[in-house]
Amino acid sequence: MTQNDQRIAGILDAALPVFVRYGFRKTSMADIAKAAGISRASLYLAFSNKEELFRAGSARAHARAMDAVSLALSEKCDVVARIEAAMTTFQRSLIAPFGGSAEAEELFTTNMALAQDITLDTRTQLLELLASHLSKAEQNGEIDLSRVGAQPKDLADMIVAAMDGLKHMRGAGAALEDGTRLFMRILRAATATPRTAI
Repeated sequence: MTQNDQRIAGILDAALPVFVRYGFRKTSMADIAKAAGISRASLYLAFSNKEELFRAGSARAHARAMDAVSLALSEKCDVVARIEAAMTTFQRSLIAPFGGSAEAEELFTTNMALAQDITLDTRTQLLELLASHLSKAEQNGEIDLSRVGAQPKDLADMIVAAMDGLKHMRGAGAALEDGTRLFMRILRAATATPRTAI
């Protein structure tokens, strides 16, 4: 990582708690500069405006989340446990930081306005990773998707849709993780083979 990359990362790390505290609209570039311990002039050399900074933060957060998801999916455990770890990691990376904010709804809306392409591309990557892992698990006899009449892609879509629904229903935090665990228990029971059934 170059010195400039480190400087940008430091700014983005400092900006996140400021956005969480004040929301996008009320956060100023001066607030972010102060949190980052730099002058406003230095901040404007890195980012021309708050929108550009927010978008860069979103891109970084989504990339880091997908790195963590890939790592979780490479763990040595059964496929449902890997998927649960991946989805929990995804939620903790992209939902939990904003979930406790009084401005959470505004921040999620702002993200879709300024970084919708990043968010949708990440969702596509997540769906492809899940579908690939489900397909391999079915080929290896870990799960039986014929029991639910689904293809790996269909089930991947359902998992992500369920996680979206849980986020809106339960918010962030322990309730979201409890909901995720329940869904994964249902997934395990629905797709168990005679060899993997508990």
